Order: sequence, then structure tokens, then C-alpha cells
Amino acid sequence: QAVLTQPASLSASPGASASLTCTLRSGINVCTPRIYWQGSGVPSRFSGSKNASANAGILLISGLQSEDEADYYCMIWHSSALVFGGGTKLTVL
Repeated sequence: QAVLTQPASLSASPGASASLTCTLRSGINVCTPRIYWQGSGVPSRFSGSKNASANAGILLISGLQSEDEADYYCMIWHSSALVFGGGTKLTVL
């Protein structure tokens, strides 16, 4: 089982919000590690949080713009290495 799991794709409309999830493998507590998101810059419309009940990190992008369309990756430091999720392709329709 992958350490970090991300949905392969997500679509949303301009002006809407998009919630990108990064789920940690069972046995890795989301409340313990920091989760990092890799994207092309971090405007104030982007905010990160954790959902302990889902054992996941969340990247919320509000007021979607066409330039937000990109591939988004989360990562954690795990077992002395950086581990990346598979990435989510965000499409702004």
C-alpha cells in the first residue's frame, strides 16, 4: 500500500473551490507528520489542513482561476526519506 494516496484527477469550475486530498497509509498518524504540497507558487487562496478522522491532508483552493490548473503533489518525511504522493491533476473547466 502506498504511503500517500491522492486522487488522480479533479475538475472544478472557475470561481469555485477545490479540495485536494492526500491520504496517509494506515499506521501513519496524520496528526504526527507535517504534510507538504508542491505546486507552482502558493497564493493566499491556497490553504492546507488536516482531517484526522480521514487520516488525510487537505489542500483547499478557493476562487479557482485558470492558472490553478496543474498537477499537485503532497509529500511527507517518512522513514528518513521524502515520500511523494502520486499527484492530482486539477482541471479548471
